[in-house]
Amino acid sequence: MATMDNVAVVVRALSILAVVCGAAHAKRPAVHTKESHAPAAAAAGPVPAAAAPGTTGHPATFDVVELGATADGKTDSTKAVQDAWEAACGMAGEPTVLIPEGEFLTGPLNFTGPCKGHVTVQLDGTLLGSNDLPKYNQGNWIEILKVDNVVVNGSGTIDGQGADVWSDNYTVLPNSLVLDFVNNGTVSGIKLVNAKFFHINVYKSTGITIKNVTITAVADSPNTDGVHIGDSTDITVANSSIGTGDDCISIGPGSDHIAVQGISCGPGQGISIGCLGRFKDEQDVTDVTVRDCVIHNTTNGVRIKSYEDVLSPITASKVVFENIRMEGVANPVIVDQKYCPEKTCIDKKGNNTVTIKDVTFRNITGTSSTPEAVSLLCSDQLPCSGMELLDVNVEYAGNDNKTMAVCANAQGTSKGSLEALACL
Repeated sequence: MATMDNVAVVVRALSILAVVCGAAHAKRPAVHTKESHAPAAAAAGPVPAAAAPGTTGHPATFDVVELGATADGKTDSTKAVQDAWEAACGMAGEPTVLIPEGEFLTGPLNFTGPCKGHVTVQLDGTLLGSNDLPKYNQGNWIEILKVDNVVVNGSGTIDGQGADVWSDNYTVLPNSLVLDFVNNGTVSGIKLVNAKFFHINVYKSTGITIKNVTITAVADSPNTDGVHIGDSTDITVANSSIGTGDDCISIGPGSDHIAVQGISCGPGQGISIGCLGRFKDEQDVTDVTVRDCVIHNTTNGVRIKSYEDVLSPITASKVVFENIRMEGVANPVIVDQKYCPEKTCIDKKGNNTVTIKDVTFRNITGTSSTPEAVSLLCSDQLPCSGMELLDVNVEYAGNDNKTMAVCANAQGTSKGSLEALACL
């Protein structure tokens, strides 16, 4: 008889598979809940003497160097960083894990709760992800699991060192920073570079704010999404610069009340909802707002992507893209309901499809690097409904063709848009 831990592992593994459905032959990491581990609060044991709180009444700070970490970028400091977390998690109040200036090499870090207090991870130095891949056991690098009221901030860097392994024929690669089953969390100020897989992955979490971060990987890096969100509620990504080889931000099934604002995106594949509908029993996506962004030199701008024939019905609705500036974007406005990059689409065995409705594109301006500035390719079985193109004025920057739009099975209204784009 399967245990609850095994069920959790399977559910989360399927979620990750759904996330990366857009990458041909993608390397897909299995994700472990680590629920078999004892809670960190219970496992922490005595507070290390080097990190014990003083008598001034200030919150305790657990400095990883005082706990044995070496800031040379070569010595494995996994144990010291893990010990700092467990000590902080086991303390009431507002303890801090301090990663000071310097370079610290680590393998997988399991920041597991529940914790007794509200923990802050202050990252002022650089964490380097070990490239000894078997260490990760098909899991993640830095995983924050079942923790409430956690903060990750500072001026430091999470460096996945992915460039050394992207070309390896390795079955799975770890995400850099994962928030799983987290309630009320903030990630701010830090930089993330060259993740082996996704830079930040948010799953089954509520009340998460990601702001003022910089995420960077080269344009041809595989599956290096900046921020992915799945099965989560009340998530904000704001005032950040993201440029990778995949989606700057991807919003997967089960996402609700998502706000994306003030993002500079590029290079990469733009800001996407999806892909949707590849797996059975995916949850709806609703109430998503993307506004006040600049998207430059990407393959897509703002996008919804889904399979046309699916095993279970799913709906994407109440979506607003507004005040978006495009600069040399290949597909600035795109809905692709015939998405099938790996040519593995299922044969239709019923009447299920993805429903896309109540989607607004408002004040979308700038330039397209291809003539087709608007592409709304909806399902033959169930057309998109409630679509709005309001003040969409994106022009082809080339000289060899005219700006154009292609709409198929899309129902709605156009107003104030460039005449060539008013295809609804």
